[in-house]
Amino acid sequence: MRPDARILMIRNDKLGDFMLAWPAFSLLKRSLPEARLSVLVPAYTEPLARISPWIDEVLKDPGPSAPRAEQLALARQMRERDFDVVITLFSSFRVGFLCRLAGIPYRLAPATKLAQVFYNQRLRQRRSRSIKPEYQYNLDLVRHFLEQQGVSAAEELQRPYLRFEPGEVAASRRALMAEHGIPAEHRLVFLHPGSGGSANNLDPAQYARLAAGLRSRHGHTVVISAGPGEEELARQLTQRLRAQGVASLAYLSRQGLLAFCRQLQGADVFISGSTGPLHIAGALDRPTAGFYPASRVNSSLRWQTLSAPERRLAFSPPEGDDMRRVDVDAAAALISERFLL
Repeated sequence: MRPDARILMIRNDKLGDFMLAWPAFSLLKRSLPEARLSVLVPAYTEPLARISPWIDEVLKDPGPSAPRAEQLALARQMRERDFDVVITLFSSFRVGFLCRLAGIPYRLAPATKLAQVFYNQRLRQRRSRSIKPEYQYNLDLVRHFLEQQGVSAAEELQRPYLRFEPGEVAASRRALMAEHGIPAEHRLVFLHPGSGGSANNLDPAQYARLAAGLRSRHGHTVVISAGPGEEELARQLTQRLRAQGVASLAYLSRQGLLAFCRQLQGADVFISGSTGPLHIAGALDRPTAGFYPASRVNSSLRWQTLSAPERRLAFSPPEGDDMRRVDVDAAAALISERFLL
């Protein structure tokens, strides 16, 4: 393969899945620095894709519900780019068909589902066994491709994978604290109670008990963040915490995804279920505390954050998906001890 190959990578599902692909983007681009790396993503992850230091071009996926004309237009766009390679980290029948229709000569995807018939290169991963983190499965596909090309893989990148300028982050944090009258010495505990349709999550009462159980040396404020459609949940939880004497506020970002990410880089700890915002915080290498079902496919191992091991905690029920069995009091004590005291 020539050094300046045109490569398309696809991770066009949810926000958290996209963030767990950043190590794969990084490894590929640093191993083939002269290659042109394009990615296919949905509209809601496009802002993050455009600021990645390893991505040269962003193609927007119209999504599975888009009309046939838009699907064919995407295939034409892919064909016009004259890609040499496509590496699909998460495949679907639709995406596989479009890659084949675009005439991309080298097409690599996991050897799962019916979609694999559209790929001439496959790697059997058995992700459903969940024996390693999701980001490692993504890296395995890139390493497989590089090995086939006789290219040595670059050394693994040091965290964080996502980073904003410290001055911008400090300014965002100061502005938030000034707007809500938060004492300068307070730690900022971001708590995201929504699930976005992902894995089972704690209920609002559990999050309220968890937040009320947190302890810090110099005081802290709980910042309740919300995604689209979750604003009322954030307001109700904030009111509940204030009634219990817990310093808290509802953070409803009106400035878009990147502004939210800058605020997360200034967080002292981020707490949520297995959601996209949790994985943004992980890519920023912020301390994370995630709540996961104990089932294999949704396990804390499979969906662990990109934070360094000493910066991440994971909590699950003794077994199964019943999150009511999570010991939130013990979780609050451990989060406090590790990140706030």
